[in-house]
Amino acid sequence: MTQRNLKLLIVTFIITTLSSYAQKDVFLFSFFQNNGADGLHLAYSYDGLKWKALNDNKSFLKPTVGNDKLMRDPCILLGPDNKFHMVWTVSWGEKGIGYANSTDLINWSEQQFIPVMEHEPNARNSWAPEIAYDKETEQYIIYWSTTIPGKYPKTDKTGDDGYNHRMYYTTTKSFKNYSPTKLLYDQGFNVIDGVIVKDKNEYVMVLKDETRHPPAKNLKVATAANFIGPYSKPSKPFTNTEYAWAEGPTVIKHNDYWFVYFDQYDKNSMGGVKTKDWKNFINISDQLSFPKNTRHGTVFKVPEKYLIELKKRFESK
Repeated sequence: MTQRNLKLLIVTFIITTLSSYAQKDVFLFSFFQNNGADGLHLAYSYDGLKWKALNDNKSFLKPTVGNDKLMRDPCILLGPDNKFHMVWTVSWGEKGIGYANSTDLINWSEQQFIPVMEHEPNARNSWAPEIAYDKETEQYIIYWSTTIPGKYPKTDKTGDDGYNHRMYYTTTKSFKNYSPTKLLYDQGFNVIDGVIVKDKNEYVMVLKDETRHPPAKNLKVATAANFIGPYSKPSKPFTNTEYAWAEGPTVIKHNDYWFVYFDQYDKNSMGGVKTKDWKNFINISDQLSFPKNTRHGTVFKVPEKYLIELKKRFESK
């Protein structure tokens, strides 16, 4: 090999290595603690198993909207506009949700209250919102669960304290104007905590059966050909109610597997499974390590440059 060729080989190797580093992705996890009053918490992971809190496990953003001013169930999406869009539960008993955006997860826009259920005079709540971007329709879809007493009378007595949720959604392109709220999922049972991902040509919804009498409190799967459905009847549960009640699922693709994390809230711990086909699940709970007092939220993938800046700004010296 000539000296010139050797130099070209070295330069090519350096460029390839730097390019690979620049494009490397990491996992971030947005979550809340306790009742959600102190706001947004973030953690990171390179393998999807071991999670480390950022900012010494302190809040990044304090909630300012809603009567209760909570930030429960924070869901963050990195949109095609290179902005992080976040929605969350603002209160135990309001007809709207919170929204804010950021370019770096450090500086956030003014928080908005989106009155997604104001048209329903008897609506009790707007809980566990999720946000996604639908490439096919080029719009953002926000979906959540609400109880409207008397709307589904057959299951009014199956939940805790009269809660009888169904899932609803709205769409937006501007975060200024929103489409009229519509029903997303009703298969005749109390349902909450839905999260939707696209796997090949199918949309998969992981959901919580919120039935309390008799107790379900487990996670199931439904599928559809389109993001807004119609979705199928749910599968058999893939979490074991006898071991722990599960809620707040969040899903990410990692190598050949889909990872599903969830809050084992009656045991004050996080659990997880992985699957390739949404029919066979492998329990990975004993491999997981999350920050202390983690409550559920959303896992999302970002270029490593965002984590580097977060660590520069917030990580202890």
